[in-house]
Amino acid sequence: MKVIIATDSFKGSLSSLEAGNAIAEGIKKVNNTIEAEVCALADGGEGTVEALTAGMGGKIETIYATNPLGKKISCQYGIVEKTAIIEIAATAGITLITAEQRNPLDTTTYGVGEMIKDAIQKGCRRFIIGIGGSATNDGGIGMLQALGYGFLDKDKKQVCYGASGLAQLQSITTKNVLPELKECTFYIACDVTNPLCGKEGCSAIFGPQKGATEEMIQNMDKWLQNYAILAKSIFPKADSTFPGTGAAGGLGFAFFTFTNAVLESGISIVLRETKLEQKIKTADLVITGEGRLDEQSVMGKAPIGVAKLAKKYNKTVIAFAGSVTEQATVCNAHGIDAYFPILRRIVTLEQAMELARQNIIETSEQVFRLYLAK
Repeated sequence: MKVIIATDSFKGSLSSLEAGNAIAEGIKKVNNTIEAEVCALADGGEGTVEALTAGMGGKIETIYATNPLGKKISCQYGIVEKTAIIEIAATAGITLITAEQRNPLDTTTYGVGEMIKDAIQKGCRRFIIGIGGSATNDGGIGMLQALGYGFLDKDKKQVCYGASGLAQLQSITTKNVLPELKECTFYIACDVTNPLCGKEGCSAIFGPQKGATEEMIQNMDKWLQNYAILAKSIFPKADSTFPGTGAAGGLGFAFFTFTNAVLESGISIVLRETKLEQKIKTADLVITGEGRLDEQSVMGKAPIGVAKLAKKYNKTVIAFAGSVTEQATVCNAHGIDAYFPILRRIVTLEQAMELARQNIIETSEQVFRLYLAK
């Protein structure tokens, strides 16, 4: 019997591979002759670098790059052969600054460009970029400045960091862009469909959580519109209405316009890169899961991506979760045949995270006893 195990991380307690290995351990307690293959999984968000790099046999690179406030910090990204795996949150993430420090007028994506530049210098020409969780609303100009683009004010000097730089922007130059950039392809894990500007744009929808006031939102939206018009005068393919261009405070627009980039579902990218479909084809059973199953799980989350793939080949799909909500039943209509919360007794959240590995092992064991008894 062959079982494919591909779970997302149980955030705060177990990585994708740790959770998968715990499930496999529970299965082996029932029958150690079962072939249980653990596959790394993520949805393009937090944990994607760790999961893909480990799952694809790559290595982690540690460098110093610029954080949202312009300070140098240690950050990591992955390299698998000539492919770099980057999470923009490693340098531009909202979790890197305190609530009091949140101000999109000042926060920058410059460090994202530094990570890309470092990977290019190490031979990478293919990039998988997760762009969730940013603290920024600078339209990606910080990242592009790090790659050699000129975003110039009236005095022909580089504009300042943050959305404030957009207010100063008068011209864009390309003469100092890294020449290798034209050889690079970017696959952007983008699960939002917001345009760059307007009522559904990045400033209006995501600005408040990044510290923006109503006045800031109106100003930033106007600045981004001007930026988009200026960009289109140089790059005809620029389209501020394209779905996903508003991701990460306009970073989606920057990739789409200034690089050879494709914006697509994070889980689609991960499933393709890990070649999970080929493994599922020959499986007898597929197991997936994540920290919490709820109605949001069907909106581009990893377990449903796995389940849909499995159903192409009529495979039974079981899911494990740290917790489930009443609305999680919607998952049954999207390929998960049955799901099981791993909690064994009433505990605090802290205790649940500490016990996660053991709870997964024990739950997996009992579920498999039932599965094999049929």
